[in-house]
Amino acid sequence: MCKGLAGVTAFPATCLKSAKDIKHRLGFLLQKADGCEHSPCLKKDKPGSQRLRQEEVKKWAESLENLINNECGLAAFRSFLQSEYSEENIDFWLACENYKKIKTPAKLPEQAQKIYEDFISVEATREVNLDSTTREETSNNILQPTSSTFDEAQHRIFILMEKDSYRRFLKSNFYHDVVNLSSSGASTKKMKGLTTDSNPFIPQCA
Repeated sequence: MCKGLAGVTAFPATCLKSAKDIKHRLGFLLQKADGCEHSPCLKKDKPGSQRLRQEEVKKWAESLENLINNECGLAAFRSFLQSEYSEENIDFWLACENYKKIKTPAKLPEQAQKIYEDFISVEATREVNLDSTTREETSNNILQPTSSTFDEAQHRIFILMEKDSYRRFLKSNFYHDVVNLSSSGASTKKMKGLTTDSNPFIPQCA
């Protein structure tokens, strides 16, 4: 069963034009999806052959919600952010989503502290861009963490991505290459042997 996509390989920000380069840039989608037969963004034309569904890819342009709530879209967007060295924004958003799913209150303080140290603290190696008011509010919330501790900060980062990196993603050759690849019906079996970077915030596909 498909549980999601693992972290994906970073690609250069420069535009790559050859067919070989495009395959390498987009292969993470097809390679990881090859093990996910029930992925909503794939269709099977015949045994052993899976293809990106063009209608799913085009929905990514309708809203950021559509993009990041689709497993292939999330992987594509994160890879694009990696090319811009700004993947901490989507990683923080994903960490917050996972945090809100914690059912045991006793586990909240440890996880809240980890997210704070990873993304919000002024000493965080992957510090996200928050205004001082939201940062202070979140810092106070950490003292008595609840499931909504990061809600405001997560919302701010979502808006930031929506107004900035999401718009650049839709205008990029990166996204248009995915659209073209899905319309041409490239098979997952054609693109193998690419490495991926593990990401603790994106569930593994098993």
